[in-house]
Amino acid sequence: MIISGNVEQRLVKRMQDGEKSAAREFYSHYADYLAGICSRYIDDEDDLKDVFQDALIHIFTHIGDFQYRGAGSLQAWVSKVMVNQSLKYLRTKQRHEFVQLDEGISEEVEDEELPINDIPPNVIQQMLNRLPVGYRTVLNLYVFEGKSHREIAQMLGIKENSSASQLHRAKHQLAKMIKDYNDYNSPRL
Repeated sequence: MIISGNVEQRLVKRMQDGEKSAAREFYSHYADYLAGICSRYIDDEDDLKDVFQDALIHIFTHIGDFQYRGAGSLQAWVSKVMVNQSLKYLRTKQRHEFVQLDEGISEEVEDEELPINDIPPNVIQQMLNRLPVGYRTVLNLYVFEGKSHREIAQMLGIKENSSASQLHRAKHQLAKMIKDYNDYNSPRL
């Protein structure tokens, strides 16, 4: 449950004042949300816990630097911290998974709608987790964070064309998984 602007602003003030109950309240409001963001990037449970903990430490040690800018600004900031901690982990632990895939792939990426309406969210998450790390990371940054291929390339230390090709391949693999799921789960006549 994400909190309203006035409650959020008071929570920030209490956290900045060092109130322990504010940290517990923050955790109860944001833990599931932040874990969801982290799980989009990190699929190993132990690694997810480590990255999640690192992000919380960063949030609690840097809350004094945070400047409240209105309703939702705390959520936006902690989301960015979680994404950055996830990317930091991926850059240091799995850099080899961001393959330079320039040749043979057009920079144009189809934006066709995938038929996911009848697929449970946990199944979609499992499909995303089955994507190679590089594909999944680029897909998350492009779709959920709204980053351009130029921004993704800078963040991950890859070429712009590689970002586009990773997204293209991620969408292709995801579309195949969705088709297979729908074919398997469609009513047989």
